[in-house]
Amino acid sequence: MPNAIVWFRHDLRLDDNPALRAALDEGFTPIPVYIHAPAEEGEWSPGAASRAWLHRSLTALDADLRHRGSRLLIRQGRSAGMLRVLIEQSGATAVFWNRKYEPATQRRDAAIKQALRAQGLRVESFNGSLLIEPWDIATQQGQPYRVFTPFWRTALAKWRVPLPWDAPSQLPAVDAPLEGEALAALALQPRLGWDTGFWESWVPGEAGAREALEVFVDGALNGYRTDRDRPDRIGTSRLSPHLHFGEIAPWRITAELERARTAANSADMDGYIRELGWREFAYHLLHHFPQTTSQNLNPRFEHFDWAKVDPATLEAWQRGRTGVPIIDAGLRELWATGYVHNRVRMIVASYLTKHLRYHWSHGARWFWDTLVDADLANNTLGWQWVAGTGADAAPYFRVFNPVTQAEKFDPKGSYIARWVPELAEIPVPLRFAPWQKPDVLARLAPDYPRHPVVDLATGRDGALAAYRKTGD
Repeated sequence: MPNAIVWFRHDLRLDDNPALRAALDEGFTPIPVYIHAPAEEGEWSPGAASRAWLHRSLTALDADLRHRGSRLLIRQGRSAGMLRVLIEQSGATAVFWNRKYEPATQRRDAAIKQALRAQGLRVESFNGSLLIEPWDIATQQGQPYRVFTPFWRTALAKWRVPLPWDAPSQLPAVDAPLEGEALAALALQPRLGWDTGFWESWVPGEAGAREALEVFVDGALNGYRTDRDRPDRIGTSRLSPHLHFGEIAPWRITAELERARTAANSADMDGYIRELGWREFAYHLLHHFPQTTSQNLNPRFEHFDWAKVDPATLEAWQRGRTGVPIIDAGLRELWATGYVHNRVRMIVASYLTKHLRYHWSHGARWFWDTLVDADLANNTLGWQWVAGTGADAAPYFRVFNPVTQAEKFDPKGSYIARWVPELAEIPVPLRFAPWQKPDVLARLAPDYPRHPVVDLATGRDGALAAYRKTGD
């Protein structure tokens, strides 16, 4: 059998892997390869939390391959040069991979495909990440969408989701002389072990993704439409890091949901699939507007009156020491687990971009380094949506009140008490805004900040004034 390199990237799974399937279907011996080339990601090379997850995901992928008689070759260096070396060493006549959509990697992959085809190799890329690729949807005028609802309406009309496909129980062995580097050589794991707490909540790899999906379908899916906004409950799928690293295909998720559909859970199911639609929309925007990773999609905000950053205040936000309990709870959850509940993400992002009036890029960079599900498309869409500078961001002048948000979505203050334990003895009604009773705060939580780093009313008024100026 001729050899074909299967180049793994953010598709770290064997089920539902179009590149692997193409190699097998066409009679090739797949040579699974991972090339570590973070510099090729441009200014968005993987953050620290992502690297920690990647180490474990690659470990799981190699174990899954070895269980089937194959193995993962790990190399590091320039992707183009390393692929040429591997082609020469293996005698491969084909290279298959699943597409990535980040601006820097799209350019790189296009150049590699062109160069290898010019050398006479067969080179094919596939959709291994999305339900619908970014270029497959356009407005009636042939333009990309900027608003989610019509985008999703069109996407559903084009819905042609592939059926799930299980990997074979056996794979051809990789030639013994082919060698890779040890995973440890990539230095992905933090030396100080600050990620230890992550793995109490997460199991990176394909098996972990399948387990997370099963747990979601059997549990949080029922009641998803309401509970997804409650950080004090287990109400979300927690599949986002698995989707980002390609440990599970989105179409396997939708297929499992459809198999579990009943009259009772149908609305919850549609609500979750719509959230997958937002992920699709994020990739649509990133592909068509690649500059938005650092620039506002809406050009009217290029001269918005952002406040000058005070390093101490920014650090207080990053470390969960703002004096606003729901903000601090979210950012401490992020630091401890590599994850923060989606509703709380919006609240902490609004606080940074509206009350502090700091440019959204400061938050996007922090999330990029600390989230295990840091995803360039979703991170960009989310921060610009909250800041009001991106797509579908009306009313752009909305300012979340963190106190009323906490009262509504964490009504017993249990999420706050979990992640800001110094407030656990504060009576629940006061737990949302403890500065209102400074004597109680000083007596029961002496180590907690006495006042928020910015007065909420003052911050809101400043944001609205800046937005009014922009709207003039």
